[in-house]
Amino acid sequence: MTRVFLAISLVSSVFLTFACVDKSGTGTVGPAGDTIKVGVYGDLTGQTSSFGQSTKNGIELAVEEINAAGGVNGKKIQLIIEDDQGRPEQAKTVVSKLINQDKVQAVLGEVASTNSLAAAPVAQEARIPMITPSSTNPKVTEVGDFISRVCFIDPFQGSVMAKFAANTLNAKTAAILGDVNSDYSKGLTQFFEQEFTKLGGRVLAKEAYTQTDPDFKGQLTKIRNLSPDVIYIPGYYGQVGIIAKQARELDMNMPLLGGDGWDSPEIWKLGGEALRNTFISNHYSAQNPAPEIQNFVRAYKAKFNVEPDSLAALAYDAAKVLADAISRAGGANDSVRLKDAINSTKNFAGVTGTITLDANRNAVKPAVVLELNPAAGAFQFKETIYPEGMAPPATASNTMPGNMNLNAMNSNSNMNSMPGSNMNAGSKANTNPAR
Repeated sequence: MTRVFLAISLVSSVFLTFACVDKSGTGTVGPAGDTIKVGVYGDLTGQTSSFGQSTKNGIELAVEEINAAGGVNGKKIQLIIEDDQGRPEQAKTVVSKLINQDKVQAVLGEVASTNSLAAAPVAQEARIPMITPSSTNPKVTEVGDFISRVCFIDPFQGSVMAKFAANTLNAKTAAILGDVNSDYSKGLTQFFEQEFTKLGGRVLAKEAYTQTDPDFKGQLTKIRNLSPDVIYIPGYYGQVGIIAKQARELDMNMPLLGGDGWDSPEIWKLGGEALRNTFISNHYSAQNPAPEIQNFVRAYKAKFNVEPDSLAALAYDAAKVLADAISRAGGANDSVRLKDAINSTKNFAGVTGTITLDANRNAVKPAVVLELNPAAGAFQFKETIYPEGMAPPATASNTMPGNMNLNAMNSNSNMNSMPGSNMNAGSKANTNPAR
């Protein structure tokens, strides 16, 4: 009997050791009762895998820091990571698996709005909080009160580039080339057109493509014949790089404009020199000299040997916001209480700016406009544009490098800091759960 008992004990010990190893490869996290399970899903092998990898990296760095500091309320965070291959149906499947099989207590993801829209109803029905770091389509958080985000949304992002085109580039006419199957692209198209028209501009043409299209010269030729001042391309890096090359081959040298979907190291390989005279809206600038941002950039580069893009920064912030909410909720076991803590996030000092969630669980924060420099393989800061009700701080001109143009959309109220300035990305924010 003693031998049998010892054998059973040995097997049980081995089982527990392997059961507590997370899929991120960061090692053991202790007995199940001492961990908080967080599911992460994204595209790690599909057409937008650069987004998924950056998001995974940002979350892993944040969790590594959180766990090294003692975890949350004495418990370590265990990441369980799933690849949705960039497909909406797979996103739904893996989130169902994370919730029903792995029993995660919260979910982080996705980047593509279409994938988040497929998965969000699963989390909402299960009453498991889900924070998307970077899905910007307004419909995502409309799924329900268990769904939130730490990024701004498309009505603002689309209007940012329309305002930049009209006010900074003095564009009077524009054409739009968008992805017909992407909720992200369709949303940006709608809001860019609305704001550009409101500012007195004219949209001469709206052409469409899909992510599987190998060639875009037919659409581009139609646009070239209309000679617009700018072309707005609200898509993802995989197609944008090729579109830029083909546009320049057709002697279309006007500015090309886009959104945060362009932000990937892969775009330099795809677009090369054709990316000159191109601009995007984005969530932060790695050039911001604020110590907190530079600390994040250094830590990320040391761990992953690449500069963090906005997807990594947003993912880092999403993980830190979740940890802060878990702390304020007194743990992650009560999903309703955790959801309420997330949704009451206010003035959280993140790498991508001070994060406050509004009544619709969307982050209210400024955007930056970046110019692509293919020679340096870098996104260079151009200006900051603020949402309505938020004005630049008095010292904003001293916060960012370069030739800065602060373009406030509304200056009726005050803001205390630039994105990422005067903050500690590794500390808890002053929050009020009863907001």
